[in-house]
Order: sequence, then C-alpha cells, then structure tokens
Amino acid sequence: MKTNTISKLNETIIKDYPRMHQDDKFVFECHPGVSCFNKCCNDVNIFLTPYDIIRLKNRLGITSSEFLDKYTLLPIDENLRHPIVMLRMNDDNMNCPFVTEKGCSVYEDRPWSCRMYPVGVASPNEAAQSDGNEFYFLLKEEVCKGFEKGTEWTIQSWMENQGVEEYNYYGDLFKEISLHEKLLKLKAIEPVKLEMFYMVCYDIDKFREFLFESSFFKRFDIDNEKKEKMRTDDLELLKFGLEWLRFSLFGEKTIKVREEYLQPV
Repeated sequence: MKTNTISKLNETIIKDYPRMHQDDKFVFECHPGVSCFNKCCNDVNIFLTPYDIIRLKNRLGITSSEFLDKYTLLPIDENLRHPIVMLRMNDDNMNCPFVTEKGCSVYEDRPWSCRMYPVGVASPNEAAQSDGNEFYFLLKEEVCKGFEKGTEWTIQSWMENQGVEEYNYYGDLFKEISLHEKLLKLKAIEPVKLEMFYMVCYDIDKFREFLFESSFFKRFDIDNEKKEKMRTDDLELLKFGLEWLRFSLFGEKTIKVREEYLQPV
C-alpha cells in the first residue's frame, strides 16, 4: 500500500484541530443502540503499536508472524523513517476483520486507537508545525452519531474508562525509539537495521527465535533471570528488544557485550 497522506494528516491536526487537555469535557456514547454502530470500523486506518500486536496475536492464539501475514499491511511513505504497521481491512467490504454485527470480537484486546476513539493525541515531533507539546483532540466524523447525546467525559476519565494505561506505558517506550532524535535526523536506515526494527517491534515471536536460536547470549551479557522471563513473557521480551534497538541503532550502552567479544582498541 502506498500513502502520502500520513504526514499531511498529522500536519492538519497540529494546525487546525482545537486543542484539548486532560480536564476538558465532551459528550459521547457508543453502543448497539446508536444508529452508526459499527460504521466507524469500516475503511479506517488503524496503526498498530507493538503492544497492540502482542495483545491481538495472543488473543487469537497465533504467532506474531501469522498475525502480521494475515491481518496487517505496511504503508509506504517517503517521509517514514521506520516501518509502521496497519490493520488490514477485509477485501470484500473494507470492514475491520474483527467486527461483527454485535460489535468488536476482540473488544477486551482492541488496539489503542480503537480504545481512544473519538479522542486523538498529537505528539511532539510528529509534524513540522508541532511546538513540542502533546495535546488531545476530538475526531468528529460525519458518520459518527455518538456526540449527539450520552455521558459527559473529561479526556482523563475517558482514558481511564477505556483502559489505556498499559497501552500508553508501552506506547511511550516505543515512542522513545520511533521519535529518537538520532532517528529523526537520519534520511534513511540501512536495510538490515530496518529489518531488525520490524522484527523487534512487530514480529516478537520471530525476535525470540533470533535470540534463543543464535549465538546472541554468548555475545551479550544478559542476566539469567531476565533471559528466562523473555523465554515466555512477550512484554519482558519487548522491553528488552527496545533496549536492544537503542544499542544497535543509536549506539547507547543499554546492552553489555561480553569481554571476550569486545573489539580491541
């Protein structure tokens, strides 16, 4: 898929959308009784975070590689400095593959952007006009009737109700990589490093194979307890993977090389 709209959309949000803060209020309700129920799940761009993919692939009982092959696509944009992953809509009707007549079939593990809707977040460094300060905004789409009546929320109470705390935690760890100053200054990343970025952030099961079926642990001094946790715990593995990207992409001393593999000065 090729799209040149990602950065333009970000710039439009930064420039034109009314800025909201955590204590600002709005009225919204979404349930089967609303006439537009499920329509927001049609032909929509849902960008998946590493944590989204872990939750979804575990919910479905498949590997990350299987999930990526079946349910995602990679948009192409000349402004992208690293791979991003989007949820693939059904080919026949452009619906989300997980939506049913009764609603979302993976609701408890739905992605961050689905949880936040209709609230959006504009983050620092994501557009040319950004002043560096994160703010919230409302996505008031014509198809959505949820704003006509319902519960009054603040931005903060909405996020608490939708259970985004853990999503935000792992999302912030990912942003530390994806918005790293060294990455933003690069015009391009070497293909092998792009492949590593994709594997660590999105194909977590393949990353586990890479660690445990190669000489990785012979070369790098990793605590045994941490190593054993990573063998079965996807979130421990993701946190380690992001540390590894800091080491391999940016040269930060987040991983210790065993002395016998240190290059002589």
